[in-house]
Amino acid sequence: MNNYFIILAAGKGKRFGSKIPKQHTLYKNKPLFLHSVDTAIKSKLFKKIILVLDKVNAFKKNKNVDVIKGCNERYLSSKKALQYIKNKKVNNVFIHDAARPNFTINLLKNLKKNLYKNKAVVPYINTQSSTKYKHTNKVINIKRERVLLTQTPQCFDFKTLYNLSKKNKTLITDEATLFLNNNKKIKFIKGEESNIKITKKTDLNNSPTKTFYGIGFDIHRLVKNKKLYLGGVKVPFHSGLKAHSDGDVILHCIVDALLGALRKKDIGFFYPSNKNMFKNIRSQKMLAPVILLLKNNNFSINNLDINLICEKPKVSKLRNKIINSLANLMQINKNIINLKGKTVEKLGLIGKENAIACEAIVSISKYE
Repeated sequence: MNNYFIILAAGKGKRFGSKIPKQHTLYKNKPLFLHSVDTAIKSKLFKKIILVLDKVNAFKKNKNVDVIKGCNERYLSSKKALQYIKNKKVNNVFIHDAARPNFTINLLKNLKKNLYKNKAVVPYINTQSSTKYKHTNKVINIKRERVLLTQTPQCFDFKTLYNLSKKNKTLITDEATLFLNNNKKIKFIKGEESNIKITKKTDLNNSPTKTFYGIGFDIHRLVKNKKLYLGGVKVPFHSGLKAHSDGDVILHCIVDALLGALRKKDIGFFYPSNKNMFKNIRSQKMLAPVILLLKNNNFSINNLDINLICEKPKVSKLRNKIINSLANLMQINKNIINLKGKTVEKLGLIGKENAIACEAIVSISKYE
């Protein structure tokens, strides 16, 4: 079956109260909308993901994702996305609000399973609060077990939804409303308590987390006739760092700090210096698997503080280049990286410009 996944991320989020549109606000160290994209891709359930954004160029090209510009109203963005895929032989379509970043692949699988015998499947949760309804001047008690707080993703038979959306001219808050307004059956299934909607800034702090810390240290001698790499940046200098790899003390230090926070031994365990396969390896290749390990286990980097210890080169002249390089290599926002330069007052190997050392402390969180 050809299943498509539409992510609506073009709204202005007026209730969020921020100069930065809600969908672009950092949540767990990446833009809010990107969590939905990543989960949909990771699920491998969809032939194509359609991302409806306010700014098309805000997303890097990806073979799994088509990006289209959205509209001022949610229902118009949804209609535009359905129109975009109408000639693509779509069987079913899932529609999701990017403001809900915490849905799981298990929920997607459950929705898909229920879609085999239904033309509309919508997740919901119940409320724990006493619930009342005001009608004219009278307030009526409602049995809370009968109140359905619906969520997204919601999934539908494409042709049915497309025809309903095409005819609709009024403001609606979700696609389930189209089915209800036209007396069409919906299969309601239990959703997920963690699948919260980010509406206000305070909602960003509602995800349960566990935080861990790691420390890293590395030092290498400087030798003539070798290139110097620091934080993935090639630095013009009279010497490079002697090592089995390229000797990048900053990246080695970060790898050790991350492994420490993950409680996964140390860099030497994974990249032993007595193995020829790691001879002259670039340190980016040592860092990349650790970043993937973080991502696959639902960890996010909160903060990275680095001390580069040397007399020369001067860190102040390299700081921005190194921070930008690290942000790119680690797939994090550069604003959570701090790089400090420290000297040793001309003491020892470092003071005589015969070595460079580095230390780093990192904070990571695991989101449940």
